[in-house]
Amino acid sequence: MRTAYTNLNIRFAIDDIHIHALNITYERFTRTIPSHSHGNGCYEIHYIPCGCGTLKVNGQYYDIVPGTLYVTGPHVEHAQTPLLHDPMQEYCVYLKLQGASRPKSPSSVMDTFIATPFWFGKDTQDIHSLMKKLFGELECRYLGYEHQLRLLLSQLLICIVRNQGLRFAPGTVLRENNLADSTSIIIEEYFLYEYVSLSLKGLADRLKLSTRQTQRLLLEYYGKSFQQKKTEARMSAATILLSDRNRSISSIAEALGYCSSEHFSSAFRNYYQTSPTEYRKQLV
Repeated sequence: MRTAYTNLNIRFAIDDIHIHALNITYERFTRTIPSHSHGNGCYEIHYIPCGCGTLKVNGQYYDIVPGTLYVTGPHVEHAQTPLLHDPMQEYCVYLKLQGASRPKSPSSVMDTFIATPFWFGKDTQDIHSLMKKLFGELECRYLGYEHQLRLLLSQLLICIVRNQGLRFAPGTVLRENNLADSTSIIIEEYFLYEYVSLSLKGLADRLKLSTRQTQRLLLEYYGKSFQQKKTEARMSAATILLSDRNRSISSIAEALGYCSSEHFSSAFRNYYQTSPTEYRKQLV
């Protein structure tokens, strides 16, 4: 079950920072989302109204329960795994902050938000109601809904900061991001959802670029080549699949798009300095 509003053109500003809401989704997770991260200036706001699961961020695990709120900002590696008998349901808002200037006020909402690329906790600001209103506006599109969406998204960011309860962090600079909004979404979703059949030409075709331009774009934006991003996506998915002890190594290799279990095992060892079998033994 997934309701997605994508390629949105909702633009608003808080404290002189311009913000573009790109995707707003609601999803019931029946599968694991492998580890991934977002580029400069990109943030995801996740709210879990019901169900349970596990979040993995930079090697640490967090238990997801109803009412959980978390924010994943630029370059924060994160993966989500639902609890099979009570899978989590999630509202997710994908935002891109634009421009390189800092907010003028030293006690601004946006400086506090930018200073916290990752936050995890329990919502205390009734964000569930805000999310339902957002979806109501997107579904019904009554007169003036665009203005209402901007107000609701501004409220959402204020509620995030109030949940965080953080002090102002001086000297925070929002880095310039020259990657087009739609391009960053295409790249991130391609590596996140299609790691089985990744190809440089496939990504280049989606971006309507040459393979050379695509390679240059990945290096400039992520500091990684296509092959590095491809390996990263598959190896992240591999660690999640290995946690299911009912799956054989050969079936995992096939699920990840490798031609043989030997090829998969070699790639896994090169990446993690241990074999898939040994890695599985170390799992608690």
